Amino acid sequence: MSDVFAAIADATRRAILDELAERDGQTLFEICARLAARHGVASSRQAISQHLDILAEAGFVRAERSGRYKFHHVDFAPLRAIVERWPVPGDPPGPAPR
Repeated sequence: MSDVFAAIADATRRAILDELAERDGQTLFEICARLAARHGVASSRQAISQHLDILAEAGFVRAERSGRYKFHHVDFAPLRAIVERWPVPGDPPGPAPR
């Protein structure tokens, strides 16, 4: 679970997750362009790639190759472990909503 907290502790990684949540299945180039245009993040593609690797290690992102392109997909399942460990008082029991 510490990987999950470390992954979302960084503002750039949270912005990447926001972008993938809004439009899943983006290439590195698309992610970099959206981060620059919408969040003012001027990091290099190499830096964004490293952020994606950290998110992947924590289970938030998976990459899928198609031809010469690599598409990144978001998965918020790691957050469910947090909600299950510390449920919000008053929420109905059971799996967290998607």
